[in-house]
Amino acid sequence: MSCACRGRPWHAVLWGAVLPFILLVLCGCNQSSRKSGYVYFRLKADPTTLDPAYVVDVTGGGIAAKLFNGLVRIDAQLRIVPDIAERWEVSPDGRTYIFHLRNDVKFSHGRKVNATDFVYSFSRVLAPENHCPNRWVLEKIAGATDFMEGRAGALRGVEALDAYTLRIILERPFSPFLSLLSMPAAYVVPREKVEELGDSFGFRPVGTGPYVLKEWRHNEELVLEGRSEYYGMPPQVRGLVYRIIPEDLTAVTEFETGNIDILSIPASVFGRYARSSRWKDRIMASEGLNTYYLGLNCEMPPFDSPLVRRAVGHAIDIRKILATLYEGRGRLAYGPVPDNLRRWKMAFSFDYDPQKARTLLEEAGARPPVPVNFYITADQNVVDMAEVIQYYLQRAGFLVRIKQLEWSAFKEALNNGEAHMFWLSWWADYPDPENFLYPLFHSSNIGPAGNRTRFRNSEVDRLIEMGQAATSRRERDKYYSRAEQLVVELAPWIPFWHRNDYIIVQKWVRRAGVYPIYSSDKGTEIIVSEPSGTED
Repeated sequence: MSCACRGRPWHAVLWGAVLPFILLVLCGCNQSSRKSGYVYFRLKADPTTLDPAYVVDVTGGGIAAKLFNGLVRIDAQLRIVPDIAERWEVSPDGRTYIFHLRNDVKFSHGRKVNATDFVYSFSRVLAPENHCPNRWVLEKIAGATDFMEGRAGALRGVEALDAYTLRIILERPFSPFLSLLSMPAAYVVPREKVEELGDSFGFRPVGTGPYVLKEWRHNEELVLEGRSEYYGMPPQVRGLVYRIIPEDLTAVTEFETGNIDILSIPASVFGRYARSSRWKDRIMASEGLNTYYLGLNCEMPPFDSPLVRRAVGHAIDIRKILATLYEGRGRLAYGPVPDNLRRWKMAFSFDYDPQKARTLLEEAGARPPVPVNFYITADQNVVDMAEVIQYYLQRAGFLVRIKQLEWSAFKEALNNGEAHMFWLSWWADYPDPENFLYPLFHSSNIGPAGNRTRFRNSEVDRLIEMGQAATSRRERDKYYSRAEQLVVELAPWIPFWHRNDYIIVQKWVRRAGVYPIYSSDKGTEIIVSEPSGTED
């Protein structure tokens, strides 16, 4: 068994020894370079773009949410609430949406937003010549397929009825559609600025949000400046600064010397902060919309047998790993749908039972040791996890070979179906159970689209499709609950947990929050006073 099972991970212990010495060197650093009235954050890497049509990463999406707006947004309680659309109506058949827009929304260059701006913005995402990676967000709109494939010159399902009324017609009912409209791909952009700036629009964005991009020094920092004329709640600070700091140790040091105001806590120091009398009261948490899981390739022996897949689930003490190695930083997963999205009851199906695991292998005709290749990324936290999983599975009769790959090679191997099993997580694009069922388990999505376990089941497909077309929440939940229960029984995944999100804030920061969906955080509520220097 990995030594990580017997206590804290080795790298957490090392940090606890090394960090105080680094702080001694840096504690003399002052904060004279800070911009007064700005809040400082840390990013691990530059966003790839801030053009909402092309944003595919959480980093870019979180910043784009502060620069742009859509028709609707998701609030901190995961409710769909008005944004540029102050109200809307949906037809009884669930296909036609009428949005009534506010008449006081301006782009940051001064022009008012109107309904034709949304017609342009949606058409831009779907236009075949633009090759936008987020076309799936809007592809349910009537005529989208013909438009994307060049068979139509316009997107017939989106129409400006007048300056402030927009009509959207879908090809067929799709229950999560309003949630999709909260995503960056559905943000409104000004045509004249997109055409003027061309490819540089993603680095010089013009939007409607509470902030504007003031400066972007690549691989160093991004500076956002607040807009006093924002139509919603204006920012309570002058601006936001995102410093690019790839190394966790450097970021923690910068936080503890007062040069970062809000830090997403690296796993390696979570325990130290949680136990610290100085820091523990400044930790804020949110129940993340994600699921961490062990994926099993349903097309490749031995995992083409549901019995063998279920044997894996019973061979691993998931509760113990969550409490020890993972330091309780999540909630036990009863299925793929996160507990804060599920509105139906589920029982935990994979209690630790090594004897049951061996019995299931015997029933499947699998003679130990059963050889399997376990693909993981080279991240040290994942390596620690994989070694513990390897230990449990080998006790139950598997012969597990761990194969580490860098991220792009890892994803390619999974997309091609090369791995017997793999460790991965799925994070919500929008807060709907459908987002944890359709991409991951529908047979049309095998490979890069999300179904990397290569799971096929016609009944699961049917139930998911019925849920997508349902027009009431009660009906949707009926179909989604049946689909999730069937997925758990057939076990293409062994769900482990839903990770919580943790940030730590300085004493001069007030009204900071942790948001389960990155697009919920507009950055307008946070308040910061001037730092008073580094604490002892």
